[in-house]
Amino acid sequence: MRRVFADLNLQPNLSDMEQTKRMIAKASDLGYRLIAIPVPPSTSLAEKYVQQLRGICQENSVDFVSRLNLKPKTPRELLQLLRKFRRKFEIIAVMCDSKAVARQAAKDHRVDLLNFPSPDPHRRFFDKAEAELTSNSQASLEIEIKPLLTLKGPARIRLLSTLRKEAAIAKKFQVPIVVSSGATSELLLRKPFEMAALATLFDLDKPSALDAVSKNPLAIIKRNREKLSPRFVAPGIRLIRMGKDCK
Repeated sequence: MRRVFADLNLQPNLSDMEQTKRMIAKASDLGYRLIAIPVPPSTSLAEKYVQQLRGICQENSVDFVSRLNLKPKTPRELLQLLRKFRRKFEIIAVMCDSKAVARQAAKDHRVDLLNFPSPDPHRRFFDKAEAELTSNSQASLEIEIKPLLTLKGPARIRLLSTLRKEAAIAKKFQVPIVVSSGATSELLLRKPFEMAALATLFDLDKPSALDAVSKNPLAIIKRNREKLSPRFVAPGIRLIRMGKDCK
């Protein structure tokens, strides 16, 4: 069965729609059939961009997914943001810049992706305690390829060492891994199989690396689209038909 590949973190400059169009077209040419692009948390701006991006993706035979990156400073702020935005976006990612936020995000079933943006090993908080919390929710660990392409020398070596540890912990606790580009320009985009090959640098075997750019991200989208459907009632329960009474 042919795989469908996804990049859940394409990051064009949304104020430059020409660049955005080029990046979406390039992603399509490279073989991606589903992409997510983070949009601003402002409701009016988000709606505007989602409409534009969906149209551009349709022109390029790509399935568009709306994504929001939350950057809370405290666990309380994260809870407030989740209540406000969860049902408005297909993907909710939390950028974990502190251990307290990371712990809260890991145990909240409304969070889809845990992203640790800092390349500094001391500011990445995906340890065994984090993984154990995550294993009881539905969140996945998101690893971006961009830093591996842009960092050099000792900084890249340290990041790779950290990613190997994180990937091993995720595997032990059965936390799904999603590998995304994080690309901010066309030059940082790579083919799906190249992304999977880069993932083997942090010790993912070939099947796991391919799952990280296909099966795992697609599972998140399928689950969330079912939940956002007007026919969704509860997990495992869908509205088939609505009548005037139950007779």
